[in-house]
Amino acid sequence: MKQRPYILTIAGFDPSGGAGLLADCKTFEALKCQGLSVCTANTIQTDTDFLACHWIDLEIIEDQIKVLFSRFNISVVKIGIVKNWNELLKILTLVKSLNNDVSIVLDPVLRSSTNFDFQTEFNQTSFDKILTHIDVLTPNYEEIQHLFPDKSIDETIESICSKTNLLLKGGHNKEHKGKDFLYTSKGKTYPINPKLKPIYPKHGSGCVLSSAIASYLALGFPLGKSCFRGKKFTEKYLGSSKTLLGRFK
Repeated sequence: MKQRPYILTIAGFDPSGGAGLLADCKTFEALKCQGLSVCTANTIQTDTDFLACHWIDLEIIEDQIKVLFSRFNISVVKIGIVKNWNELLKILTLVKSLNNDVSIVLDPVLRSSTNFDFQTEFNQTSFDKILTHIDVLTPNYEEIQHLFPDKSIDETIESICSKTNLLLKGGHNKEHKGKDFLYTSKGKTYPINPKLKPIYPKHGSGCVLSSAIASYLALGFPLGKSCFRGKKFTEKYLGSSKTLLGRFK
């Protein structure tokens, strides 16, 4: 039996299972990867309501990361919500010290689909350093505007791509609904058009997409194909039901 690649998610716990660690690990399993997880926050939420977020101490997060890296050969890490940019930078620095060759997918969750704000204070210095540690950033159009509110989207794309790759999700793109764009650090742009219809809004769809991209990277696909395949997987998830909670086929 072929050994599945180990992949780690560092994210929050959503008891509804639609987002965070549970959605990540469901995605890993569906794509034949062995999922591991480190919890950054315990949330009180459903697919429609967000009531509270209880952050896990950084020391506990770091200890969990250390013990998993000491036991498993982790090739890819996906990161979701973290308390603040400074803690995220510490986590990334630790991960890279444990395996400098690990690929990192960062989904910058600034606000939940139920309108709870996670990152309230932007730290430019920490964020610039964060970008140098990751392989791809996966914001949507609303998130990318919050990252650099004093810059245009084009200026923000250029700034991010001077340090890393960027997958700009098109779910909130008013001009090209559902059309994603992969901008590489080498100056290339690849549009990824939506294919599947009908699709329906889903709680945690961003988590599923970033985890699918991470899974395909762990399976050995290059970034471009990982983003393309990840989008197709997510579209099937979006079309799996009319409810806010999707099904993994």
